[in-house]
Amino acid sequence: MSNPHQTARWGALAIAAVWMAIAGALYWGFEYFEQSRQAKLRPYSRGAGELVIPRQRDGHFHVRGEINRQPVTFLVDTGASHVSVNQALAEQAGLPQGAPMTLSTANGTRPGQLVRGVPVRAGDLVLNDASISVGLSGLPIDQALLGQSFLKHFDVEIGRDTMVLRRRP
Repeated sequence: MSNPHQTARWGALAIAAVWMAIAGALYWGFEYFEQSRQAKLRPYSRGAGELVIPRQRDGHFHVRGEINRQPVTFLVDTGASHVSVNQALAEQAGLPQGAPMTLSTANGTRPGQLVRGVPVRAGDLVLNDASISVGLSGLPIDQALLGQSFLKHFDVEIGRDTMVLRRRP
C-alpha cells in the first residue's frame, strides 16, 4: 500500500510541473509575439537606394547608422539643419574641431561647432561629406539627430506609419 504523504507529495510536484509548463509556454508565446512586433519596427531596404523607416511607438522615426564609422542611433529630425551630436559622441567618433557656430534649439541658443566632410550612414544610405553640428544636449550619448545636411540629398516621403528615403537619380 502506498504512503498517503508520498502520494500527496507526488501530486503537488505534478501540479507544480504543469503550472511551470504553462508559464513557460506563455513566456515563449509572448516572447515570439514581441519579437515579431519588434521586427516590424526595424528599418529595412526596399530595392537599391531606398530605406523604409517605420514610425516607432514614441511617434518618431529612428534608424541605426554611423558617424565616421562610430555606431549611432539616429532620431530623424526633418526640422534640424544638420546632423547633430553631443560632444561625447563627437569625441568617440574622432571628429576634428569644427568652426564655431551658434546652435538654435527649442531651448534657446548655445555655442557649438560645425564639422564638414564627415561620412554618415543611415541604414544602407551613405553620404561621405555631411556637415555635423557638435553641441547637442538632451539625448543619450549614442544618439544623434539626422538632419537636413544628410536628408537633403535624398527624396523624403513621410506617410502615416513610415518614412521612405530614396537616393536621387
